[in-house]
Amino acid sequence: MACPVQFLCRGLRNVGLVLLYYIFSIGITFYNKWLMRGFHYPLFMTLVHLTIIFCLSSLTRRAMQCWTGKSRVILSWSDYLIKVAPTALATALDIGLSNWSLLFITISLYTMTKSTAVLFILFFSLVFKLEEPNPFLILVVLLISSGLFMFTYESTQFNLKGFVMVLLASFIGGIRWTLTQVLMQKAELGLQNPIDAMYHLQPLMFVGLFPLFLFNEGLSLSTSEKLFRVTELSPLLYSLVTLSIGGSLAFGLGFSEFLLVSRTSSLTLSISGIFKEVCTLLLAAALMGDKMSLLNWLGFTVCLCGISLHVGLKTYYSKNKVPTLRQLNSRSPELELPLLQQNRDNAEDSAADGYTDEDEEQEITLH
Repeated sequence: MACPVQFLCRGLRNVGLVLLYYIFSIGITFYNKWLMRGFHYPLFMTLVHLTIIFCLSSLTRRAMQCWTGKSRVILSWSDYLIKVAPTALATALDIGLSNWSLLFITISLYTMTKSTAVLFILFFSLVFKLEEPNPFLILVVLLISSGLFMFTYESTQFNLKGFVMVLLASFIGGIRWTLTQVLMQKAELGLQNPIDAMYHLQPLMFVGLFPLFLFNEGLSLSTSEKLFRVTELSPLLYSLVTLSIGGSLAFGLGFSEFLLVSRTSSLTLSISGIFKEVCTLLLAAALMGDKMSLLNWLGFTVCLCGISLHVGLKTYYSKNKVPTLRQLNSRSPELELPLLQQNRDNAEDSAADGYTDEDEEQEITLH
């Protein structure tokens, strides 16, 4: 049995992972909304982000390979196109539609609608048997969804086009994170490391989103004075710098999301992100002057009740939870670089960094 110091260290580590995810997620939401006030090409912006993420992932993989002397995993074309492509396509559509919707709706309405992804993640998690059927989980989802709805009711400007986009993105997001968990838990693929997963996903995401970009933004962007028809160098440099900053934030967000979902589950990621969404709504109200009524604050309370119920249930059921991550085989490079290493039991030590993870399915607890 682990001593209290080990429990405290693991708890602080998990809180740190959650906070890292919050910083990048909230930061890129407000940054993209600010950027698109003057740059109305969300799909092109997303493609630039994907390119930057791929470049940063490649550089990170090269640095890790030089540091450890171990080659990184490279999937075969059959595994890449059959097993990775569905996750990449769902991720590309989720991100692309989410960024696109910010052209039409406020951050508050975006956040409230995006929270419905919890319902879709629960559905697909049950379909793929990643979560045990539990009536309490349904109660948790209903509490959180209804709480967020009341929290944003009458405090947002409704736009049907943007609402449909973000609702569709939420549905696809449910598929995305369920497939992401399945992908990263397949030990034979060796994508437990988030850098390797991001490296393999970005090219297919770019290819999947590019036709939609050409259809909607290709012609208008080619005649825009912000990039291709600039008369001065400074506007071009400004556009490139602002897009690069967003790409760096997207890389940090992708890394923190993959890191969090690989340590818990897609449903836990979504529900633990509810508190992040509440923080986003509070910041949107403070920065944009949204007025919050009594019903909105009642929704905030209901949402916190749902989060607290989820934490209590996860704490209770985790005592007898059977690990779901398949053990890595002896040829896996992750045994030499245990960034996300899962130990086989509490007595097994890490072979590379002296870093141990005794909590194979440690759930993130928010207080």
